[in-house]
Amino acid sequence: MKIPQGLLFLIFGFISGCNTTPNESDDNNSSDLLLKKTIVDLTHEFSDETIYWVTAKEFELDVVAKGQTENGFFYSANNFTTAEHGGTHIDAPIHFAENGQSVEEIPLENLVGSAIKINVSSKALNDPDYLVSTEDLTNWEKENGQIPDGSIVLLETGFSKFYPDKEKYLGTNERGADAIQYLHFPGLSPEAAKWLVQNRKIKAIGIDTPSIDYGQSTLFESHVVLLSENISAFENLTNLERLPSKGFSIIALPMKIKGGSGGPLRIIALINE
Repeated sequence: MKIPQGLLFLIFGFISGCNTTPNESDDNNSSDLLLKKTIVDLTHEFSDETIYWVTAKEFELDVVAKGQTENGFFYSANNFTTAEHGGTHIDAPIHFAENGQSVEEIPLENLVGSAIKINVSSKALNDPDYLVSTEDLTNWEKENGQIPDGSIVLLETGFSKFYPDKEKYLGTNERGADAIQYLHFPGLSPEAAKWLVQNRKIKAIGIDTPSIDYGQSTLFESHVVLLSENISAFENLTNLERLPSKGFSIIALPMKIKGGSGGPLRIIALINE
């Protein structure tokens, strides 16, 4: 969708580190720049269909009020409960790193910036246990150039097409600790995670599956490698097929939970046109 002009100025100021209210002399330049961008929402809705880890508390919405009041106006309010890790969400570094940043400690500059997409869906859709390899990363670079420093890396497996079908997306409809053994979905190989940490300087990473580690992982090595370097992970993304391989930016803003190991995430892409 096209970006409303008022929102353009807010986003422009946020990305550039400027004041969100531009002065009059900046109006034309920022407007011309951002009117050429398109927003893509990479976030699944939160509802009773939202997919959570098989041992996590699922999303519940309690309607407190919805309707006309005695005083003649309409009023709606809800309570909701949810686990940190479910639906489109962030894994803060402290999730798998004892001294890692919690949600509110993640610098905003690590949640916003230029991004690239690596598409492995042709392989992953034929293998639910597919591991994104170092070769997948280097093959992307052969076509697009080296992953730029400070990039946010998104991994497209194609699995978001199965959401919210738990059987197809997770590998099982069962819940509880016994269901963990039945999880099957793609993830990033530990070797590729180590390669990124040792050879490239990325700010964050995202994937359109329930976890940056694949479903059959028991050691969660990719989490440990990345989060130990304060590289946050965005999980359960959607609409990655609408993004190019490069030439776009990400804004990923989680619920600011003090001490949180993760939280619900609203993430969007801004595509250059």
